[in-house]
Amino acid sequence: MPSKSSARLAALTVAAVCSAASTVVLSAPAHADSVRIHDIQGTTRISPYAGQKVADVAGIVTGIRTYGSSKGFWIQDPSPDADPATSEGVFVFTSSTPKGVAVGDAVKVSGTVSEYVPGGTSSGNQSITEITKPAVTVVSSANPVPAPVVLDEDAVPDAYAPAGDSAANNSVNGLPLRPGQYALDLYESLEGMNVEVGDARVVGASDPYTELWVTVKPDEHASRRGGTVYGSYDSQNTGRLQIQSLGSTADFPAANVGDTLAGATTGPLDYNQFGGYTLVASRIGTLESGGLEREATRRQQNGELAVATYNVENLDPSDGTFAAHADAIVNNLSSPDIVSLEEIQDNNGAKDDGTTAADVTVTKLIDAIVAAGGPRYDWRSIDPSNDTDGGEPGGNIRQVFLFNPQRVSFTDRPGGDATTAVGVTREHGKAALTVSPGRIDPASDAWKSSRKPLVGEFVFRGRTVFVIANHFNSKGGDQGLTSQYQPPVRSSETQRHQQAAEVNAFVKDLLDVQKNADVIALGDLNDFEFSDTAKILEGDGELWSAIKSLPKSERYTYDYQGNSQVLDQILISPAIRRGCDFEYDSVHLNSEFHDQISDHDPQVLRFHP
Repeated sequence: MPSKSSARLAALTVAAVCSAASTVVLSAPAHADSVRIHDIQGTTRISPYAGQKVADVAGIVTGIRTYGSSKGFWIQDPSPDADPATSEGVFVFTSSTPKGVAVGDAVKVSGTVSEYVPGGTSSGNQSITEITKPAVTVVSSANPVPAPVVLDEDAVPDAYAPAGDSAANNSVNGLPLRPGQYALDLYESLEGMNVEVGDARVVGASDPYTELWVTVKPDEHASRRGGTVYGSYDSQNTGRLQIQSLGSTADFPAANVGDTLAGATTGPLDYNQFGGYTLVASRIGTLESGGLEREATRRQQNGELAVATYNVENLDPSDGTFAAHADAIVNNLSSPDIVSLEEIQDNNGAKDDGTTAADVTVTKLIDAIVAAGGPRYDWRSIDPSNDTDGGEPGGNIRQVFLFNPQRVSFTDRPGGDATTAVGVTREHGKAALTVSPGRIDPASDAWKSSRKPLVGEFVFRGRTVFVIANHFNSKGGDQGLTSQYQPPVRSSETQRHQQAAEVNAFVKDLLDVQKNADVIALGDLNDFEFSDTAKILEGDGELWSAIKSLPKSERYTYDYQGNSQVLDQILISPAIRRGCDFEYDSVHLNSEFHDQISDHDPQVLRFHP
């Protein structure tokens, strides 16, 4: 995901005829007199005055932004036209801290109309109509700010976005806005205007950048814990809206999912690189706690094997989260027999000096688990070749198996290293690994700049269990849900599909040798349970994603832009699934909380081998 510290790119002036941002047409500035804000905004996403100079555009100042790289203020025409497609608000970009204006001032602004694309045109984001290089005249002060447009479940359409123009790379830029039919069109028709949400439930916890997400549709795909579940590409959650603050960072509420911003939250509607349409609040509701608590799963019984996956988010020895992670493993996960950890960094973290070993990192975590009252886990992993597996540069993230030697044993088979491919052989009529631990086809292009799957052979009560720890490539580079391209392009899927095919082929090799082998493929797959990635992994029944055993309202491991969604999964072979003698739990202890120690929730599978 892109960094929050990305600098604001220079504003772009775009010709009014441009409907595909893949080709940005610059026009020589013209001059337009006596235009109103709704004339500038027009009835499409691109201003008909883009690239032209405008004079004496009248409006009331509704908000002033003095922080970040996008400094300026919003103005709104208090005398709207009758067309719901044309916004009455616009952002005035000043580049430096605005001076000489205050909220409630009636002003006239002259400048150049520009279309600024947050994140740059390559991001696929929509553009914001702005007046740049402004000359501002204050006509009067202390005027009433135009009343906000209330956004609620009746105002926001259920349909998310129109299909883009196929002749313009599926861009929606040139399409007429239909705010009564599509949610994204409604939000665009209100760009720059004063809007309000009331008694809004939080569906994305506060982050370090003073942002949170609410829903204006409380019944839309609600989770049992107060979130909004993302369960289909074809059924977007249209009621989600990002909230930022125009005020002090210290005043921003520390909200968890299920909390409520009681009363009115009001401010101009902006478009943000990291989430799309955003209410920039000059007034924010009172935080009322929903009482959300971190979950804990039950302890496995004597005959049950408990296997977990947990992304510990770039854990290295300098982090201060070891005790918290240990407490989570011991008390929230109830000390699983096997834990697949993702994002374990090398012994000096992001320092890029050729270090690849992670024994210091892992030992520090194991010691913390013992201190928290848990077992002294043993562990297995394979150090990657330096700077080959993606993630934070220099961090050399990898998967690691922790296992409780009092409950389960590991079958060591020598020869596994960063570049040797693990294979399947037959031993005493049953499947066995050629090396253990080993990595699946590390030379394959499917794993280029990505983590290679770690495979281990375990024994529980005399029964062999094969575990494949995965961390597929991220969704970085995909177009956002609010992209100008509809439907958005998910380019990162290509590599995940290749990775899923590799893992499925390896599982087939195991099952060809031993049809009833117990096989578990788990980890941060960076894709949904309904995705083609999951379908390729499942194949013709070689694996099945066990999170689908949960009710739909409980299927999530991650919260992104107010969507509770599945990224982490545990897939099981037919021998485990056949008797339905398993139990799956998504243990929600991170993703819904503002004080999370990882952005992922761990998953636990318990079954009787």
